[in-house]
Amino acid sequence: MTRPTVLCIAGPTAAGKTNLALEIAARYPVEIISVDSAMVYRGLDIGTAKPSIDERRRVRHHLIDIREPEERYSAGNFRQDALALIRQIQARGCLPLLVGGTLLYFRALMQGLAELPPGDPKIRSALDARAETEGWPALHAELKLVDPVAAAKIAPTDRQRIQRALEVHAISGRPISDMQRDNPPPPAIDFLAFAFVPVEREILYRRIEARFDQMLRDGLLNEVRGLLARPGMRADLPALRAVGYRQLAEHLAGECGLDDARQQALTATRRYAKRQLTWLRAEPRFQWLGAGAAAEVDKALSRRGQLDALSGSTG
Repeated sequence: MTRPTVLCIAGPTAAGKTNLALEIAARYPVEIISVDSAMVYRGLDIGTAKPSIDERRRVRHHLIDIREPEERYSAGNFRQDALALIRQIQARGCLPLLVGGTLLYFRALMQGLAELPPGDPKIRSALDARAETEGWPALHAELKLVDPVAAAKIAPTDRQRIQRALEVHAISGRPISDMQRDNPPPPAIDFLAFAFVPVEREILYRRIEARFDQMLRDGLLNEVRGLLARPGMRADLPALRAVGYRQLAEHLAGECGLDDARQQALTATRRYAKRQLTWLRAEPRFQWLGAGAAAEVDKALSRRGQLDALSGSTG
């Protein structure tokens, strides 16, 4: 029995993934599933470069604006939601098209994800309090003692991952690296996966700078100001840890000037893009796309025997 095909397009930030997805959607009956850990939050619009309302009217999108910014959304949540949506989209006779740059989400979907204990607010608060006095590098040194495998993969300044690894150990008594090896089997899905990297790195970095400056002109600072004014919003929540939002939140807290926040956001975004490219190069299942990407997708769908069926479904 032929397994259902799911089309995936990953790539670094500012690569033009949304435009490519819309070009594909103009050719075939697809529904788009966002693979972006920040687009899930309502109110994070400008800084996440969400597809416009008009674009979402033309092509059905999923997993955008599904959480309040005070809430949390995990890779496990994404995997569960994406698998359910894939089944629903296929039942409607459409091709699921997963598009985004949160590569942990792609990995969770394709390879499975270990069952980890849910977060414990008391443990997290205690770790945050310790970090205020000792610093996250000190907690990273502690992580080395209880889980050297995880510590080797986590930077001493990566607050979120250090906190999660120590939290899991405190709750379960087991290293998170051990638990992450207990992955369930991957889903019975034929993933046709592409890495979309249409330009050289320096050109990509210039795009990142131009896009962030346009976001500032479009009102990103006011967007962050509005988020911070929400009851229950804290700067340590995932929604405000997103690149760009975090640096502008620090500016609004009086920790740095706007020019410094802009430069720090650009540096963080370039580093994020570099990590995305490194991850994609290490993933053999992703075929690389450059110029003429849509035509390459056509060829791949044709080789899978999908092209005629999809073309015949367009109305």
